[in-house]
Amino acid sequence: MLSRLERSALANWWWTIDRSLIAALSALIVFGLVLTMAASPPVAERLGLPTFHFVHKQVLFLVPSILVFFAASFLSPRHVRRTALVVFSVSLALIVAALLYGAEIKGARRWIFGVQPSEFLKPTFVILVAWAFAEGAKREMPGNFIAFLLLPVAIVPLILQPDFGQTMLVSLVWVGLFFIAGLRWIWVAGLGSIGVSGMLLAYQLVPHVRGRILKFIDPGTSGGVVDTFQIDTALDSFFAGGWFGKGPGEGTVKRILPDAHTDFIFAVAGEEFGIIACVALVAVFAFIVTRGLLSAARNEDPFCRLAAAGLIMLFGLQSAINMAVNLHLMPAKGMTLPFISYGGSSLISVALGMGFFAAVIRKRPRAEIFFAQSEAERA
Repeated sequence: MLSRLERSALANWWWTIDRSLIAALSALIVFGLVLTMAASPPVAERLGLPTFHFVHKQVLFLVPSILVFFAASFLSPRHVRRTALVVFSVSLALIVAALLYGAEIKGARRWIFGVQPSEFLKPTFVILVAWAFAEGAKREMPGNFIAFLLLPVAIVPLILQPDFGQTMLVSLVWVGLFFIAGLRWIWVAGLGSIGVSGMLLAYQLVPHVRGRILKFIDPGTSGGVVDTFQIDTALDSFFAGGWFGKGPGEGTVKRILPDAHTDFIFAVAGEEFGIIACVALVAVFAFIVTRGLLSAARNEDPFCRLAAAGLIMLFGLQSAINMAVNLHLMPAKGMTLPFISYGGSSLISVALGMGFFAAVIRKRPRAEIFFAQSEAERA
């Protein structure tokens, strides 16, 4: 154990970090590995790969993810902003490169050099928007204008990929930050109208978006049950598992469930571990989000408060959307479950976001907060 009297960087980090948050995230990582071992072997066999191919890769992805989390959690708020600016710029450039040179997978160009750069765009976008709103509140720079400008800069490349799930997620978090920063009610109506107009436009102009919405509303649309095979199979997994599940490795529905190790891993949890385990998993996510929002509300620094709220909204909304899709409460979005689903880009980007979150909510003396605010004003 580290003494409170010790003044090393590690000791200072240990006594100022939210250790309950680290414990909850560790529980998610462990449960994610267990579920990857349960869900991925059938997918690997269908693709002609070694049985534990995805398990081994997920373990390899965990190493840089944990390093990224701890490295980010050591940063000061000023270095969080600088790091976010660099990563955001690189991610944006890679998204444009993917649009021009990336391979088309399932009708979208989202990957380049084996990386999905849109995943890294999300947490860094939140940091930059929080920074802009915090500076705008001081009325010493056009922070609000910059925050407005950042939204189209981020979502236009996502729409062009196309990736409407990530576009919706980023937009929702931006609106949430705008609300926390003190928007007027007239803007609520305006932004709501723009959002509804955007969804209607996507429904009219993008065939696969229209198809997903129609299939969600009426499963019999355009060919019947086959069109909703993934959702129907996911629901069968929950029914087959019941309250207590069939037991680890005993699931059978996962053998025919596409994307069982990624988008629909929550359904695999329902079949093998039961509804009670799923409720426990939801409780861990709820604990992280609730604790995160309370920590953000107590923070006296405007940037840290907005950044913490935005990052935890990003984490919570992505989790809720994935689980809602598995339960057929929303149309399919192609969105992973943080720290649970398989995927290197997703795992490392979520670790980066939560590392930023841990950094901005670390306990700081009032003198340090005042100094940071004064330094930001001088800059």
